[in-house]
Amino acid sequence: MSSTRLGIIGYGIMGERLLRAALNHDPAILTVAGLWDPSAAAMQRLANDLPQVPRLASAEAVIAACDCLYIASPPASHLGYARAAFAQAKAVFCEKPLAVDVADAEAFVAEAAKQNGRGGINFPFASSFAVDQLRQWMQQGVTGAVERIEIEIGFAAWPRPWQVDAAGWLDARAQGGFAREVGSHFLFLARRLFGPLTLLDHSVSYPEDGKSERAITATLRAGDLPVTLKGGVGITDKPDHNIFEIVGPQGRIRLRDWSIAEQLVDGEWREAPDALPNEKMRPLVLKRQLDKVAALTRGAAQDLATLSEAAEVQRMVETILHG
Repeated sequence: MSSTRLGIIGYGIMGERLLRAALNHDPAILTVAGLWDPSAAAMQRLANDLPQVPRLASAEAVIAACDCLYIASPPASHLGYARAAFAQAKAVFCEKPLAVDVADAEAFVAEAAKQNGRGGINFPFASSFAVDQLRQWMQQGVTGAVERIEIEIGFAAWPRPWQVDAAGWLDARAQGGFAREVGSHFLFLARRLFGPLTLLDHSVSYPEDGKSERAITATLRAGDLPVTLKGGVGITDKPDHNIFEIVGPQGRIRLRDWSIAEQLVDGEWREAPDALPNEKMRPLVLKRQLDKVAALTRGAAQDLATLSEAAEVQRMVETILHG
């Protein structure tokens, strides 16, 4: 069984994170075929940071060189690259959102099904150890029959400090905003754990002309369960704070700040014994994701976020943002 050759388009924050994880991966499972970014500055930064990585001349060159294409460019470009990869029978692993045009995303999902295209979306909760812990607690009856889900996401400012270089699109209404960038992860998690999403009510605040949203609320259902989502900028001192809480008659459990599984015991939140902060957990989760990318490419069983799940989440997010 040959190693999966991963090609990468985009050397921003996400592209660099996954590239570094791929370089540290078992080369018998996955290797890096090359990377291209349309920005000359990004390519120079790659040359300075990681000179061993092949810097290819175009998106077409990356697709030709790889078995699986990882797309880490801004959202409006995702489907063009994905369609080009599928046309050459290459697998696709794409950053979320799948696109910003819901109709085009859903058309793409239908096209991929007809072509038997092998595609997955980088929602890391599909490989989260903390999510595994939540599942285990539910199976052990810690919550009893789940009654509802409560999601809160907050930011001191938007974009977050490590994203300011990409503010041109991350803080614009066409492609950016925290609902797409962060809220989508938690909607995916609700959908993955509890079932298809139905949006019941929503609101959004755009207080700054031309900028992305600064507050959202939504009520949904995931399967038969009620879900509330609240998010805002300037509501916390933390650069990035989030809670995904699962409530039942016997107890409460939650995922906090991306990677900490907690259980409410005697009125106090207690972390799981093996909980790690996100900066330490992220490499472990990315390794799991890349193992699944290799399986996707081979046509083997894996549980990455599917294209259809991503399109469903995208429809929820875009409806919250635009009605």
